This record gives sequence, structure tokens and C-alpha cells, in this order.
Amino acid sequence: MIRFAAGVRGLNVAMTIGDVATRDMTQTDHRCNVDMASLPLLFTPGPLTVSDTVKKAMLCDYGSRDPTFLAIVKEVQRGLLSVGQVTDQEADDDKAFECVLLQGSGTYVVEAVVSSAVPRDGKLAILINGAYGRRVVQMATRLGVNFVPVEFSETQAMDLEEIRSALAQDATITHVLCVHSETTSGILNPIATIGKLIQEVLPTAEFIVDAMSSFGGIEMNIADTGADFLVSSANKCIQGVPGFAYVIARRSSLKKTQGCARVLTLDLYDQWQFFQTKGQFRYTPPTHAVVALKTALDELEAEGGVAVRTQRYRRNQSLIRKGFSKLGFGMLLPEELQGTCITSVCFPTVEGSDEIHPQWDFETFYQSLGKRGFALYPGKVTQAPSFRVGNIGHLFEADVRAMIAAAAAVLVDMSICQADQITWVESEW
Repeated sequence: MIRFAAGVRGLNVAMTIGDVATRDMTQTDHRCNVDMASLPLLFTPGPLTVSDTVKKAMLCDYGSRDPTFLAIVKEVQRGLLSVGQVTDQEADDDKAFECVLLQGSGTYVVEAVVSSAVPRDGKLAILINGAYGRRVVQMATRLGVNFVPVEFSETQAMDLEEIRSALAQDATITHVLCVHSETTSGILNPIATIGKLIQEVLPTAEFIVDAMSSFGGIEMNIADTGADFLVSSANKCIQGVPGFAYVIARRSSLKKTQGCARVLTLDLYDQWQFFQTKGQFRYTPPTHAVVALKTALDELEAEGGVAVRTQRYRRNQSLIRKGFSKLGFGMLLPEELQGTCITSVCFPTVEGSDEIHPQWDFETFYQSLGKRGFALYPGKVTQAPSFRVGNIGHLFEADVRAMIAAAAAVLVDMSICQADQITWVESEW
């Protein structure tokens, strides 16, 4: 039996490898003094509640140049390509895809693509119907990237004919960017349809897809969407932890980025080449987060793949809509526009009017629900007072039902509902 010492701030505890593998994560950890069971379930778009197995994977330390860690990096890259139903084994660069991992949040990697893919004489068309599309405008402005915004309402489907017209009127557009799951509202944009439209109008333009909150939670073949660059993050639907994000890029498009990057640390081509030649990150990698994602990918496969995970997410979301609706809340989006990752819930109103209930205060609701073990997310839609409820991560129907029951109790405490109005929670829920 191999034993080793785990020391933190002078505390030296002898542990076996078996101890690390089997230690009960629901118990108080004497090394960090956190009762794992007391932490709230995260009904957020990420970071997420992750499984105990993913948490445990981070108990092991790896050197950034350790052959074992480098093998894990390769497995993660291949696993992500598989989730996207593409491969790096094709000889044809137009059919082959590469997976490039990059330190930082998803926003960092979106900026890496904008910085690296759009040449200095290029132009980026940014399709916008939420805060994350507008964030790309900020990036392009700071980077000096020539761009044209094509903006729509945050709560309505993108007008495909308006997109067609905008692209047809400007032959200098070399790249088009669209957010797939716009978590401002929860709306799901039709990237495959938009990809085909781009090919019809501007066949040489390249398509950048921000699939931050959809990849791994919605089945997709990246090649079929027409995407040349697709960006997502470790701490979203794959159900890993924050620390890095990734680009799955068509190899022919990736090759064109050589020498284009405006930022050293976000140079997509140089990062890819470092993986190609050395199998390593250029700079210090988030080792624990990478190992956690390998475990998360294994769990995704064990769950039955993306199709089965999508079904779980949809069941969660259906219960969220049903539960909050029965509590008297309105939904911001109609079901036909609703994505599968997050739901925007309107503030409660006085019955028969649009006036927000006088007893309503989101901060009180948020804090009270947190004390009962559930964390929601503030609203981000500029034109509608609302909050957001995520349904991705290691969450199941029983968790959703418990959260709705807790929300009902909070509403009674806030004098928004009477106790006799929520008896259905016990009888039906």
C-alpha cells in the first residue's frame, strides 16, 4: 500500500491513494474546513454543480510536463472532438478539425478567436441578440478589428432575411459570429440554418460559433453547422470546472490564423502548434481543471452521451417552467424559442396587472433560497425585469422539485403567496 503525506499550512496527514479515491466528499474536509453538503446546488449557467467524482479527480497533483498529464490532455482533446462528431484524422484539411485548449474563461477564448481569426484587412459581422453578442463588439473595438453589428431584440428570433440582406450588402465581410445559446435570455439561435445562409451569400466567409452553453448539452455535428470555429468552456454542459476553454476549429481555417493574432497569450495558431509539436500548453496549464474534464467526459459517455444528457436537461427545464408558472411567475420566452440550458423567469406581478408585486425583492428571494440550499442567477435581459434559472450541471428532477418547493416557502415568507396557495407543492410536487 502506497502512503503519502498531505500537508497544508503545516498540517501533515498520512493518506493512502485509496483514501483519496474513496473519501466521502459530503463530510467536512479538515484541510479546507468546508462542509461539502452545506454548499448550495447551482441552478446557474456555469460554474455548475459537478459530481463528487469530478471533484475527487482534482485531489491529485500533476506536473505540467508530466507524461501522464500530457496523455490526459490528448484524451480530453479527442473526447471533445468526439462530442462534436468530428475528427482530426481526416487527411483533407477542410474536413479535419482540431481541438485547441486555452487557459481562461470562455470569454478569453472567444476573444482569442476574434483576435486570431479575423485578419487586419478582414471584417467581422456580429449577430447580436443578447449581452454576449454585445461583449464581442467590445472585444472587436478594443482589438481594432473591423466589424459590423447586426442586432435583434433579446427576446425574439433572429430575422434570417435581415441577416441575408446585411451579408449581401457587404462583400468585405470575411467572418460572421453568432452565439448559439444566448444565456442573456435563454434563447437558442439556429446556427445550422445561419451557417447555410452564410455559405449561400458569402461562400468564402468563415463562421464563428459561440457554443458556450450548448456544446455537450445539445447534439450537434460541428461540420454540419457550417462552423469553422466553435468555442465552449470546461465548466458548462460537459460538467467540468472553470480554468480553461477550447476551440474546435476546421484545420484549414486554423492554418489561416498564422501571424494574425493581436495578443500573445491568445494566439490560437501558436497554441495549436505547441500542442502539435510538444503536446503541451504554451504557458502554465490548469492541470486540475483538465483532469477534472477528463473525468467529466467519462461521465458524459457513461450517462449515454449527449442525446441522453439533453433529455435530462429538457426534463429539468420543463419542471422549472411548470413549477415557477404554478407559483405565479411568467416566462420571458415562449417555449419555441427556449434553449435547453437556462430559463429567464419574470418578476412576479400583482394579479391582473403588469405591476411588479410590492413585496418582491430579488435579493431577498436570492439570499433566502440560498440559505435553503439553492443558488439562482440574476437577470441579464435589459428590457425585462427577470432572473435566470439554470438547469445544466449535475442536477436531476429531484433537485428541481426540491428547489421549487423551497422557492414556494420563500414566497410565503415574503408575503407574496399565502400558505394555502401552495398546498399543491406537497400534494403534487
